[in-house]
Amino acid sequence: MSFLNPVNKAYCLEQLCESNYQKLFDLIPHLLHVQDHAMGFAAQHVDLYLDVIEKTPYTRTIKLTHCFFSDSEPAVLIRIYVDVRLAEVISDSARLSVNTVFDNPGLTKEILQYKWRLNLFLQKWLDHCLKSKYQFNRVPSLDKVMG
Repeated sequence: MSFLNPVNKAYCLEQLCESNYQKLFDLIPHLLHVQDHAMGFAAQHVDLYLDVIEKTPYTRTIKLTHCFFSDSEPAVLIRIYVDVRLAEVISDSARLSVNTVFDNPGLTKEILQYKWRLNLFLQKWLDHCLKSKYQFNRVPSLDKVMG
C-alpha cells in the first residue's frame, strides 16, 4: 500500500471518516437495523461478517471481518457516529486501539498518524468489498451459520 501523508491530516482524517461512513452504508444499506449479526456474500469471495458490539442513540460500534477457516482477519472494530455521519476505526486485528497505544494525549501528531493509517486501511478494504459486490443479509446468529 502506498504511503499517503497529507499536510492537514486532521481535516483529511475527517474527510476519510466521512467517506468510510458512506461506503459502509453503500455496502450495508440496512446497517442501522442490524440487531446482532449480518453476513455479506460475494461470488468467489470469502464471506464477510458483521457483529454489532454496542448500540446507543447516536453511535454504533461494529466489528467487520472475513473468516478464513479459523482465522478472523482482517478484523476491524469501527465506531459509527450516526448524527455526524462519520465512521472511525478503533482498532484492527493487527493494531491495538489508539487509547492503548498512546496514553499521552499530547502526542497529537503520532495519534493522528496512527488514526490515519487505521482509517486508510478501512477505506481500501471497503473499496475492495464494494468492487467485489458483497451483498448483506441479516443473520439471526453466527453460531447457526458457523455451527
